[in-house]
Amino acid sequence: MRLETFRARDLGSVARSAEAIFGDDVIVLQTRSVRENGETGVEVVAAAAADVDAFREQLTPTHLPLPATRRGNRPYVIALVGPTGAGKTTTIAKLASNLHAFGSWTVGMITLDTFRVAGLEQIATYAEIAGCPLEVAYDADDAARAIAHLNAVDVLLVDTPGRSPKSGARDEEWWPILRAMRPDEIHLVVPAGVRPDVASTAYNTHVAMKPTHLLLTKLDDVPGDTGVADLAALLSLPTRWLTDGLDVPADLKPAPQRILASLGLVAGQVAT
Repeated sequence: MRLETFRARDLGSVARSAEAIFGDDVIVLQTRSVRENGETGVEVVAAAAADVDAFREQLTPTHLPLPATRRGNRPYVIALVGPTGAGKTTTIAKLASNLHAFGSWTVGMITLDTFRVAGLEQIATYAEIAGCPLEVAYDADDAARAIAHLNAVDVLLVDTPGRSPKSGARDEEWWPILRAMRPDEIHLVVPAGVRPDVASTAYNTHVAMKPTHLLLTKLDDVPGDTGVADLAALLSLPTRWLTDGLDVPADLKPAPQRILASLGLVAGQVAT
């Protein structure tokens, strides 16, 4: 989505500048007073209404299926992938514990993160707190057994090792395991305050896994949610959840509403 910022002495002048770029299709997203060179003026952020509607549609994920319709009589599998330190394991704990995430669904966990020191201990603690069964998969056969052991649950949350663009072949060891699990959704977990170029690298690093969703974390590190919508537009994936703190499970929130609100928009509102 193309956003443009315009400044002028008065609202009428700045509106004409926006219309000169976007035409009658312009929608003003934000307006504020500014002071520059000792003079007070108006600043607006604007975009084309069609682009705003397309962004809203891109953000909005499909509804989770009913447990009764799960594929091949197996749990719905949601995997979290992303760079080291993005908060995948803590986010899984929030998803498993937050009633708003899955409602009455029963939840299980599988971890492929067998490389990180204390990683197994951390997720085991979260699983115990959430009252969720946990399995560890070291290879594709383990993954198949884990899914079979947890077949009674409705949704399986899969934790994966953090992947750095500079890491070596170690990452390739768990990719086949995840592929063998045939996840229904793969969420790319990215900190909300990351630079755009780093976010693009994170996406490119994981593109072979074909991520289906974006999950932004650590919004509490971003004052006023500045740039969050730009990041979501850059990565261009549906976004179901985000996190904005360390509290498990409270700091897990619906994503589209928060991201659109950062632009002064309301979820479901049609640009006019």
